[in-house]
Amino acid sequence: MTAETGTSNAGSGAPVYFDRVALIGIGLIGSSLARLMRRDRLAGHIAVSARTHATLDTVERLGFADSTTTDPRQAAADADLVVLCTPLGAYADIAAAIAPVLKEGAIVSDVGSVKGSVIADVSPHLPDGVHFVPGHPVAGTEHSGPEAGFAELFAGRYCVLTPPPGTDAAAIERVAQLWRTGGMTVETMAAQHHDRVLAITSHLPHLIAYTIVGTATDLEDQMKEKVVAFSAGGFRDFTRIAASDPVMWRDIFLNNRDEVLEMLGRFSEDLTRLQRAIRWGEGETLEETFKRTREIRRGILAAKQA
Repeated sequence: MTAETGTSNAGSGAPVYFDRVALIGIGLIGSSLARLMRRDRLAGHIAVSARTHATLDTVERLGFADSTTTDPRQAAADADLVVLCTPLGAYADIAAAIAPVLKEGAIVSDVGSVKGSVIADVSPHLPDGVHFVPGHPVAGTEHSGPEAGFAELFAGRYCVLTPPPGTDAAAIERVAQLWRTGGMTVETMAAQHHDRVLAITSHLPHLIAYTIVGTATDLEDQMKEKVVAFSAGGFRDFTRIAASDPVMWRDIFLNNRDEVLEMLGRFSEDLTRLQRAIRWGEGETLEETFKRTREIRRGILAAKQA
């Protein structure tokens, strides 16, 4: 077992929301949450687990953890809140590993972008008396790793909680209040509904971005140079999205397969309709579509989600 390093802030006299928080995985979201908890003194002790010593060295240098370890069991032991912040594909193994050390009354949550698979992968491993409150802070950038995080990442954004039926109401409220402290609006919904909504608002746009940028990389060299030179157009926005963590997005598509395929099918039908309108010069069809979609953008701006 890898030894923990660091010291606790407990006993400093600062008010705390959780005595001990364990963050399993420490990328953009995990490190931003750690910074938020450090800034607002929400945890007496922040324990961080990551796979490599190089990542943990970075965490120690940045100073937002009280202890670090490569063993998720050590981080989770005696924790009041455990937050899974790894790619989705690792959740089942992590849940199985930490289950024996979770204390009664502990809350387990996560930050993953797919909720149905999270519940299926994690719930069977958790012992009685441990509360499971899956969560998804809908915030992010194209950057990844512990250095990419910042405490203000969550301000003005939404967080979705998808607790299974029968989850302790007080545990749900504690997790909700944690995200509200970061400036988020918290909504609770069924996991399946969350996954369908995110398939169209997040997952499909990323798939399209990866595809368009991938198409550009297959162009002949002379054309590719011009694509880069003139990327101040819409292509630039696609490259930003397509720069996101490839492992994280691989797991998202595999774990939300059915909903993504459903939305991809609808998108393909709509794309074919526009293709036909362009081919046959149906300007009215194009203009009506563009007017309707412009209203969506105005709604996003009005909701301050731009």
